Amino acid sequence: MATVDLTADTFEQTIVDNDIVLVDFWAAWCGPCRMFAPWYEEVSEAHDDVVFAKVDTEQEQALAASFNIRSIPTLMAFRDDILVFSQPGALPKEALTDLVEQIKALDMDDVRRQVAEHEAAHSA
Repeated sequence: MATVDLTADTFEQTIVDNDIVLVDFWAAWCGPCRMFAPWYEEVSEAHDDVVFAKVDTEQEQALAASFNIRSIPTLMAFRDDILVFSQPGALPKEALTDLVEQIKALDMDDVRRQVAEHEAAHSA
């Protein structure tokens, strides 16, 4: 699957409507972003069951700010509408492939339990 561009208008629905979504926050002037882009595209072609999305931080400044993006590229991964990974910096292609496999292998019942425990601890 080719990468898709996300905007403030399409971001939330894309996360809700798909099981796994990776989001690359990037900008055209960013050297590491340009280096990472071909790997991101290549890995996306190998995983039709995952949405590989991109957010242009110059065009979508409010969206980037809402996720507190301070460094680009920043890669985020959502599974079942839950943020399961967030890290700044360009990943090597092999690391990105490994990350996708780890996200697919997550025990989401356990993840939801951990999220609920975390929320309960912080609301007390």
